[in-house]
Formats: sequence, structure tokens, C-alpha cells
Amino acid sequence: MLKEYKTVSEVVGPLMVVEGVEGVKYEELVEIELQTGEKRRGRVLEINGDKAMIQLFEGSTGINLRDTTARFLGKPLELGVSTDMIGRIFDGLGRPIDDGPDIIPEKKMDINGIPINPVSRDYPNEFIQTGISCIDGLNTLVRGQKLPIFSGSGLPHNQLAAQIARQANVLGTDAKFAVVFAAMGITFEEASFFMEDFTRTGAIDRAVLFMNLADDPAIERLATPKMALTCAEYLAFENDMHVLVIMTDMTTYAEALRETSAARKEVPGRQGYPGYLYTDLAGIYERAGRIRGRDGSITQIPILTMPEDDITHPIPDLTGYITEGQIILSRDLYKRGMEPPINVVPSLSRLKDKGIGEGKTREDHADTMNQLFAAYTAGREARELATILGESALSDTDKAFSKFAEKFDERYVNQGYNNNRPVEETLNLGWDLLKIVPKSELKRIDDRLIDKYLPQDDKGVE
Repeated sequence: MLKEYKTVSEVVGPLMVVEGVEGVKYEELVEIELQTGEKRRGRVLEINGDKAMIQLFEGSTGINLRDTTARFLGKPLELGVSTDMIGRIFDGLGRPIDDGPDIIPEKKMDINGIPINPVSRDYPNEFIQTGISCIDGLNTLVRGQKLPIFSGSGLPHNQLAAQIARQANVLGTDAKFAVVFAAMGITFEEASFFMEDFTRTGAIDRAVLFMNLADDPAIERLATPKMALTCAEYLAFENDMHVLVIMTDMTTYAEALRETSAARKEVPGRQGYPGYLYTDLAGIYERAGRIRGRDGSITQIPILTMPEDDITHPIPDLTGYITEGQIILSRDLYKRGMEPPINVVPSLSRLKDKGIGEGKTREDHADTMNQLFAAYTAGREARELATILGESALSDTDKAFSKFAEKFDERYVNQGYNNNRPVEETLNLGWDLLKIVPKSELKRIDDRLIDKYLPQDDKGVE
């Protein structure tokens, strides 16, 4: 029997306190009925004796303390899941917003999920092709990995996210592939961009979109990534699909968490964020992975904008501890017109060596990746030296590396948002660029591979 109470004693922002409660559980779903008959939803955030603190999803405007009824539903917030969700667009709480029919759920799942037992986890080791050279060639994404994109305000992370969603696929398998896209705190213009891009390119046919707009309640923002991951878990572990989850923007999620924490009068941590920011983010990121004996998998690409481009800010800092690397967008490359402006030097995929090589990409992938990194770093150093001392101070080798770095930015990095490069094309392009460097400087590549793959003609270098 549902428990009903008319003992609302306090409302502060998105929080409500109900007194005299019994048998209420943490995370339990609550239905709030206003004096007008309007119904809203919330969840139990905290229990202290006979008092329950409720987090309201639709806000507290118009609530009358005396005439409001709180009805505890005895279950957590759930998402009705079905394979019919593919191709559909939902709001941050899982309600359809694309004028399509309601989803008839095959089952209902708790959005808080169940942590994957570490013993049953399978190690990520299969290559995912994104069609973007800077990722596929140098910072490879592996199935089951968590690889965030660190961006900045005004940088084109939305275009990059849409490109990955359109192009990503797992090579060498017939398993079904799906993209679950969660957008948090985005503007109407950004939401329109994503919906139009997914629809125009046909990517919507294999995608599920969850959209939380900037003017939606901040509390809804906290549920959005969990809704998306619950959908992904159903598709991956109950329907054997490879699922790529793209979440943007984790910074707005963390700010919603800070807002709620302040309303609860909690002691703030770094820069006002709650002390449990790390564990909260870990609860989201650790829902990625592979499970032994299951064909499906969840791969995550969280996107976050670094406030003031500060990589030591709590959100990117803690994200870096939990995830396996990062792709970093550069404001300097963006100003120079690079598309996408990925800065390959500080970017890192900690699992890149697990998903490449013979039988996965190509035998020369690891060696060329290391050589491209080394040559590009040497070229940037040579350009800095030329700026200080003049080009005449450079040796012939330095000039070759400097030219390599210039051509690398121009051809390898600046591929555009509509160019889907197969990994073999990316590898061949790398070899083509390495022709600029003296052969004696290719010290990180096996001689057998140089003889086999290094082009002998001069076409395509300029």
C-alpha cells in the first residue's frame, strides 16, 4: 500500500522536507500532488529519523505546504526500456519528445544501475573506428573503454560529438552497433543541431537521444546520464549490442550537482563542488565496460568543457583519474582553422596499444603511431626554436621536422567534420607524411615495416 503524507514542512529550491514518515527508503520515487491536482515527481535524497528530504524533478513553484500530498511509491526511479527506443528522441527523464508513440516497455530498470563485478569484467581489446585520424591513428578508442573529450567554452566539441556518433563502428564483427547520446544543459540551438544532424545523416536509425535543455530543471540533469546508461545497459547486456555512449556536457551535470548540494547546505569541497563529486562521477563512468560471457559492451565518450580552459579544474581533474585517457581540443588550433582542433601531444588513450596491431588494424600501427608522435613533437620544438633564433639557425633535419609538423596539422589533423577516414587510409597518410623526414630519423619503426610500407615516390608530400 502506498504511503501518503500531508506533512510537508519546508521547501527550499528543488528540495522538500516531509515529516513523520515511516519505512521510506533512499532513492525511493515520490509523487507530489499539489492543491490544484497537478502531479510532480521527486526522489528521496536523504532520511533523518522521521524526516525525508525529497528532490523535486519539476521544481517547487506553486507548492502550498498545507495542501500538498507526498505519496511514496516504494520503488526507485525507473526507465521503461525496449529495442523500439532506437531511432527515438527523449527528454532527460526518458519521455518521448519526437512526436512518436509512447514506448511499450519490455521491462523497467532502476536508473541507478548495478555495478559490474570487477571479477566478471573483460579487458577492453577491440578497436573501434571513429573515422577521425587523430583518434584512430594516435589515440585509439577500444571497445569497453572510457575516453573523455576535454574541450573549452566555444570550441566545436558538439560537431566532433556528432561526427563520432555518425561514423563510429566496430571493425571485423557482425554484431549490432548502437549510439546512445545524452545531452545535458544544452541550448535549444544546440539541441536542434544534434537532432537535425542525426536525422539528416541517417545516424538516428541506430541512435537513442536523451535531451536535457538549459531551461529544464537542474534536477532532471542529474538523471539524464543515468537514463542514457540504463538504456545502454539494456541494449548491450540483454540484446548483445555494441553501444557507444556519448555524454555532453559533464560540466553542466557537475554544476547541477553543486546546486543541489548547496540547497542541502552541505559542506562544500574544491571550488564549491560537493566532496562526493569523485564518487558520483565514478558511478557514471564505471558503468562502461565488457562482461565475460556477454557479447555486448558499453564504450563511453564523456565530453566536458573545462572552465577557463583549466585542466586542473576539479571536473577534468577527477575525470582524468577515473577514465582511461583524454582527447584534448586546442583553442590555438581552433583559431588556426583546424577541424577538428585536436591537440595530439597532450591527448592520450591508455588502452590504445590493446586495440591495434595485426588482426585488429594493421601490423605497422604501433610503430607508426610512436614515430608520428616523436616526429610531430620534434617539429613543434623546431618551430619554436625558429621563432626565437630564426630559421637560419635550424639544421636540415630540424627544417624537415618543422615541415613535417606543418603538413601534419594541415593534412592529418585538419580532416574536416564530414570526412570519414578508414583506419587504413589514416595509416597510409601517416606513412606519406613520414616521407618528409629523413629515413635515418625513422628510429621507432622496424626496418622491415619501413621497406614494406614507406612510399618510394614523392607524390602526395607537398
